[in-house]
Amino acid sequence: MEALTGVSKQGIREQIWDYMESHDLADFPRPVHHRIPNFKGASHAAEHFPHLHAFSVARTIKVNPDAPQRNARFLVLESKKTLLVPTPRLRTGLFNKITPPPGATKDILRKCATSQGVRNFSVPVSLDSSVLVDLIVVGSVAVSEKGWRIGKGEGYADLEYAMMVSMGAVHEGTPVVTIVHDCQVVDIPEALLEDHDLTVDYIITPTRVIATGCARPKPTGIIWSKVSCEMLTKIPVLRSLREREKRAGKDVALQAEPDSQCPAPGTIRRPQDIPQSRAGALGRSHSPLQGVDTQLAATVRVENLPSSARVRELKRALQELGAVPLRLTWQGPQHRAILHYADSAAARQAASRLQGLHLGANTLRVALGQQRDT
Repeated sequence: MEALTGVSKQGIREQIWDYMESHDLADFPRPVHHRIPNFKGASHAAEHFPHLHAFSVARTIKVNPDAPQRNARFLVLESKKTLLVPTPRLRTGLFNKITPPPGATKDILRKCATSQGVRNFSVPVSLDSSVLVDLIVVGSVAVSEKGWRIGKGEGYADLEYAMMVSMGAVHEGTPVVTIVHDCQVVDIPEALLEDHDLTVDYIITPTRVIATGCARPKPTGIIWSKVSCEMLTKIPVLRSLREREKRAGKDVALQAEPDSQCPAPGTIRRPQDIPQSRAGALGRSHSPLQGVDTQLAATVRVENLPSSARVRELKRALQELGAVPLRLTWQGPQHRAILHYADSAAARQAASRLQGLHLGANTLRVALGQQRDT
């Protein structure tokens, strides 16, 4: 692909996404906008991965959970190496260790490498584990031959790496690999890079393997001044790391936010700390039919589901898109489903991500549901 003219990271992302859609280079889920693209040829590209020297000497490999790296995850398992996969959006921890059943066949290993397999065949890795990661695979929207990388804009890959540094799981010499379509390899101005951005050492495409020789330093830990209160609220493991680093005497001041009421380390209330009456209300907050506070409940209607659609197919799509609801009400005979989220902001974000989603030959209709006033 020709050098891009975007003067911002988002401009480059949009051009890559538009190009992949207009040239039909993407596989499910589509459209590719606002996600790491699952490109045609991703499985073939991953076949280059085991030929890297860094792969052959690695014992523990972390691979991101996105669809284009499914075959990379399988190849790690097939090579009898330890596979770690970050939890989606870091909601329930940093990463999980995939544990295939004894005597697993190739077919079973392929299932273990899927998003559903990651959920069914994994155990969480705690912050206190003495895990050492020898090789990292991240997804990218765009990457340059110099090793500059642009993700989908939410910063999870950068944050995952910084968190691994903070817990001693990786070091400056730990190689980082990305697997992309050839059209995603473009010129990226170095001026766009920030000190929290993760660079890559190897780029794998369906047609080539690029050793970037990147000398730009990788992040040396979490830059707390770039962490928002919202991120801290959504990511429990990040709160734990902040408390740990505060005890070690490090500066953990967060990103300045107007009127921020973010709690200091050690004051965050965990579910077991919530009074029983309040905890019961929170537990019911996902159902707008129970008359709960409208700030705690919202729904998204998904309509025009194919007659042959199954709930597991929709759940897989929601998982891939990072739009997993608190509860899903399946209304197959009416060709629709109702997704229940914790609040209206989460519902709006999910509705945005689901726009243009296809199941089978149908383009789904997505709209915010009606909230019930108390």
